[in-house]
Amino acid sequence: MNPDIAKFDEVVAGLTAPGQPFEVNTVQLGGIAYRNFVGLPANLGAYYQVMRQHADKDFAVYLEERYTFGEGYQHSCELGAALVERFGVGKGDRVAILSRNNPQWMMAMIAITSIGAVAVPMNAWWTTEELDYGMADSGATVVVADRARVERLAPIAKKHGLRLITIDDCSGLAVDHTPFAELLRAYAGAAMPQVEVTLEDHATIMYTSGSTGHPKGALSSHRGVLSALYSWMCLGVATKMTASQAVREEGLPPSALVTIPLFHCTASHSAFLLSLVVGRKMVIMHKWDAQEALRLIEKERITWFNGVPTMSAELQAAAETTDRDISSLTEIMAGGAARPPEQVKKISGTFKKSAPGIGYGLTETNALGAVNAGAFYIAKPDSSGRVVPAVTEFRIVDSDGHTLPAGERGELCIKSPANILGYWNKPEATAEAFVDGWFHTGDVAYLDEDGFLYIVDRIKDIIIRGGENISCIEVEAAIYAHPGVHEVAVFGLPDERLGEIVGAAVVLREGAQVTAEALRTYLGDHLASFKIPAHIWFHDEQLPRIASGKIFKRQLKADYAAELAAR
Repeated sequence: MNPDIAKFDEVVAGLTAPGQPFEVNTVQLGGIAYRNFVGLPANLGAYYQVMRQHADKDFAVYLEERYTFGEGYQHSCELGAALVERFGVGKGDRVAILSRNNPQWMMAMIAITSIGAVAVPMNAWWTTEELDYGMADSGATVVVADRARVERLAPIAKKHGLRLITIDDCSGLAVDHTPFAELLRAYAGAAMPQVEVTLEDHATIMYTSGSTGHPKGALSSHRGVLSALYSWMCLGVATKMTASQAVREEGLPPSALVTIPLFHCTASHSAFLLSLVVGRKMVIMHKWDAQEALRLIEKERITWFNGVPTMSAELQAAAETTDRDISSLTEIMAGGAARPPEQVKKISGTFKKSAPGIGYGLTETNALGAVNAGAFYIAKPDSSGRVVPAVTEFRIVDSDGHTLPAGERGELCIKSPANILGYWNKPEATAEAFVDGWFHTGDVAYLDEDGFLYIVDRIKDIIIRGGENISCIEVEAAIYAHPGVHEVAVFGLPDERLGEIVGAAVVLREGAQVTAEALRTYLGDHLASFKIPAHIWFHDEQLPRIASGKIFKRQLKADYAAELAAR
């Protein structure tokens, strides 16, 4: 084994030993034994108390707004009191958050989970039709939302009995709402309501697009979220302890540039919740723009960046010719999709003081999985990294469920107390995906002799566009609903910027005349824009089949990828 890996593993063993900060024992959950961090807080509400230790430090910066950790926590308390006293929110009630990234999104998350309610972050790009499904599925009736999302909710507000708490100016909208700022004034100085919450109680429902049509609500416990946070904390401490003295030297105060949507657990957990424990300032971008990112890095002395590979590629390209001082940046992370190996070399070449890194995780694992960073990442740029210590296990299995040795490809399965409890209202899907504590990811992968993970394919029928999972079945269903469509196949196509884009092959009904643009316009009322096919090909004959009679998607994908590459 690589001596650096052996040294790291030795440090982790010390940190997780009895009496140490990340001591690990075994707990029984649902009759299954899991490795577990002994020192987890009693619940997320207890975890948030760490904000008091950083009370005077900057918590969140967004446009012209700036809050300290003390102010951020106090406003969360005020919102928590308002939810309980004015809105009657009780333990286990679902409260949706539907907004672009801003400090109020974070305060809402803290407030909802502190009072024992269940936070339901919803995709801010969803259409009214998609939100209709999300509200019906989750049962959320109280929603914290910004104006753009309130406009989409207005047609279904009465149907679902929605009570809206509005983040920005919603004057003039023909829907009842209560301004967020008004609640903070009304409950100024209030303490967080005291509710008895255990580690096993429900904390979040985060929607994920899989291979089965409608998005599924991934239900997590407080233990699940906290286990992910403590795993990353353990990884960070172990990494620092094994680094050279030069790397360990204390630099600038930690500061994160928040670029990816908080409704993804990659952002809500690793960018937001993990920042609380180290007092890391979060600078929230209003909208992704590489030049604006460079300006903020210089102005706010940003030390940590995380985004989908598209963003880090655009940041690297912009940094090559910039005159700005971006020397504060020491970590450039990516997630949500694979980063091309050549991009790793470019980043390490452009940002001399920065260590590139990538993470692999899923909504079903609370974003916990593997991390590859620093020298290991440069040496193995096509790997997602090793499993994050110390309570998560990887296993590669064949179609019969047998564990495969290093180097052999099979389905990646993950066992961890950070795994979700299951899919909300979907017991059959839960039983299929979670077997004896192991989550079947649907990703084809292998582990090398050092335990590094390589994702090579997908079993699930999904497309990952710029970090967003898209269900092929969901897009096909929307296209099939068009009266002129007879047959359709949706598949992913390689794209240098986004990783993958959506492609569709369509056979029209006899006599129907539909253009690609008309079909996209039709889909705009039913699907979020990122799900709409970028390329549509019309066929005069039946789409190609395999022996079983199913559409031969792999062939369509290969043919059209080759066609695009030849253009």
